[in-house]
Amino acid sequence: MNRLFFRFFILVMLSITAATFVVYFVFTRLFGDPFEDIARRQASAQIFLLEQYVDQAPADEWLGRLNKVREVSTTQFDLIPLDQARQALPYGSRAAFERGELVLDPSHKTFFRRVDLAGERYIGSNEEALRASRLPVDLGQALLMELVRYVVVALALLVPIALWSRSHWQGLQMLARVADEFGAGKLAARAQMKPSDAAYPLAQRINAMAGRIQGLLESQRNLLHSVSHELRTPIARLEFGLELLADKAGDPALSKRVAAMHGDLAELNELVNELLSMSKLDNATEAQRALFELEPVLRECAEGLHPPPAELHVELGAMLGSVAGDRRLLARAVGNLLRNAQKYAAHTVALSARRDDGLLRILVDDDGPGIPEEERERVFEPFYRLDRSRDRATGGFGLGLSIARKAVRLHGGTLRVERSPLGGARFIITLPDGVLTG
Repeated sequence: MNRLFFRFFILVMLSITAATFVVYFVFTRLFGDPFEDIARRQASAQIFLLEQYVDQAPADEWLGRLNKVREVSTTQFDLIPLDQARQALPYGSRAAFERGELVLDPSHKTFFRRVDLAGERYIGSNEEALRASRLPVDLGQALLMELVRYVVVALALLVPIALWSRSHWQGLQMLARVADEFGAGKLAARAQMKPSDAAYPLAQRINAMAGRIQGLLESQRNLLHSVSHELRTPIARLEFGLELLADKAGDPALSKRVAAMHGDLAELNELVNELLSMSKLDNATEAQRALFELEPVLRECAEGLHPPPAELHVELGAMLGSVAGDRRLLARAVGNLLRNAQKYAAHTVALSARRDDGLLRILVDDDGPGIPEEERERVFEPFYRLDRSRDRATGGFGLGLSIARKAVRLHGGTLRVERSPLGGARFIITLPDGVLTG
């Protein structure tokens, strides 16, 4: 947010600078060079002496008065040939010089003027020019004055703009905080603004949108939770009925069908349990914290694989230490990842963990077919299954990875997937400093 207003400030300053150059260019074209006007004002005393004292003398006294001015003035007055004066003047000033006008050269603190056009003051005066040098011209001071003027103008513009934009900046900061809180799962977060605030209409629309999203998510969660609970009763009745049917079934074919129905009911019951777990994780905002040793939990997860894979490698780094979190949730996340790796592994599943740079990383690898890069985020979506496993040959409902990611996020960590050195998929759990203890 600060970057936005810094760019706005830079834009205003660049606009003021550009306006300064435009104003200078326009004034120069319309009214002449303003610096020449400043230099003319600073040299006004010397110009006055020439025009009102020396030039007012009779023709035979003109040189005498010029010499008197030379004696008392710090400015040096010289008579030079016309060609020398023409060469010293910029091309754009020569026409005025030829008309007999006084021409200033502020950069050299000098002015030039023809003595006269008709040779009336002395013999050959029309072939000479008067050059006055060492004029009391200080363009540095003039530039400083112009700079101060434009700084005052810039401040006069920027101060109201800053005051006006401050309310916008505060409003946008509040909206950014609300967006962060809402994205972190605090669905009740709302922007509190006065109707007089500049960002109030935007805040109202964001609040309305957040309210609709919150209502939809809560309705979805309530529906999922209610349906999952309601399914338990008919499932229990079906299980009881199948038990009675199995006791009275004498036909082996019927017994086989009853057993298959038992399997379907067990699968349905497992799905209900998974849905309830998802619902609980969705409604939770933070994991319950308790201190527990990490290494025994990881070993229990690895030993809990049934049937065990052909090759199971467990490599736990030294000094894993303790974790402040929900032991059951973290074990569930790691167990889900291990069971997923077991389903797709050709022969080998590997579990490893290590601490470095203040982070805990738990890695689960397999040597299966892997996950295409474009599918690596979608596998964490509920019920999403890759094409090669849609036929449920590997079992499961597509909820295990989603539950694992939610459990890790409740601890402030991340769960991502990449290609494994074994050739299959590698799932990486990263837990931050706040979850770790020595």
